[in-house]
Amino acid sequence: MRFLVGALTLAGVLGMAWFQRASAEDLTHTKDTLDTVKQNLKDGKAVLVDVREQKEWDDGHIAGAVFMPKSKLDVEKEAAELAKKLDKTKIVYTHCRAGRRALACGEILKKQGFDVRPLKSGYEDLVKAGFEKAK
Repeated sequence: MRFLVGALTLAGVLGMAWFQRASAEDLTHTKDTLDTVKQNLKDGKAVLVDVREQKEWDDGHIAGAVFMPKSKLDVEKEAAELAKKLDKTKIVYTHCRAGRRALACGEILKKQGFDVRPLKSGYEDLVKAGFEKAK
């Protein structure tokens, strides 16, 4: 009996892990080009959300970006507070270092009703593409 309970518990955990992985894999990065992103930001149609953590932000970030670290967005109550900083009429481009956190945070913000378009390009890529670094 003990073996059966252990096996069922393990199956449940593995099933949940698979479901979470499958859900994350369903997300995709935006098809918008970086030029389109720049133009949408310039025209006021969009906002850039940096989901990296505090140290990464302090080491450098894009001018005008909104700081919403993934560690805070992962907490439902904090995510709701952070989301109040954003305008639901604008496109929300999320970015991180390599694109993975941008997807995860994009899912959180989409659930709050935002038009989120996660970027695959990370901070360094954005700087190389001509996005202005904050001073």
